[in-house]
Amino acid sequence: MKRFLDLNAVRYAYPGRSNADLDVDKDVVHSLSLHIAPGDFHCLIGRSGCGKTTLLKLAAGLLQPQAGAVTLQEEPVTGPNPDMGFVLQTPTLLEWLTVRDNVLLPITLHGKVQAAQHDKANELLDQLGLNGLHSRYPQQLSGGQQSRVAIARALITAPPMLFMDEPFASLDAITRSELQQDLLALCQSQGTSVLFITHDIAEAVYLANHVSVMHAGTICHQLAIHLPHPRQPALRYTTDFNACCAELRQAMDGKL
Repeated sequence: MKRFLDLNAVRYAYPGRSNADLDVDKDVVHSLSLHIAPGDFHCLIGRSGCGKTTLLKLAAGLLQPQAGAVTLQEEPVTGPNPDMGFVLQTPTLLEWLTVRDNVLLPITLHGKVQAAQHDKANELLDQLGLNGLHSRYPQQLSGGQQSRVAIARALITAPPMLFMDEPFASLDAITRSELQQDLLALCQSQGTSVLFITHDIAEAVYLANHVSVMHAGTICHQLAIHLPHPRQPALRYTTDFNACCAELRQAMDGKL
């Protein structure tokens, strides 16, 4: 498998939690390796406190490992860079900017916005179902609409790698399902690789090509999801889908 994002035997303990190199019981992430291929949609699941968000921060360069190495396209990851996009649990939109200007923010921070980039922002917003809302402000949007703006902002620069930390956790089931569908379509069209954290096993199976289960700072189980693309809502009710969910639940319960 051709590699794109590589975490090799990474270890991390927050300051004050581990005073000795061999005090592995207190590591948040311990000797963990993960490899994501170009264009792969990789979901990370596990119980609260297992180290999922810390792992994502290490992969994105927001934290530096105390052992091991992280590379993106064979280059060391020393911090966030233009090849990365981020969508977090809260959309964190700027209230004084319009929807379109929030999407264009990553570009305006580095220079003047070109006409083609305005067109790209409009296209992304339309693809995410926000037609006619380009000039509104965040406080005029629903939670689901704000999440759509955050996704468009993350993809405006067409980053090869997208990091997402439970971006749909606070949304209702129908909105969440719609956003999953839109996200898959956009990432597939742009060839974006994704590392997506979720507590929802069904969400992970629906979105992912691969799912990793974390427990106590390491990966205890991995599953390749061989379900057809493009994913359709009816897939959620099939035997194969439920079998994947059951295997991952068993892994989370320590039964595999």
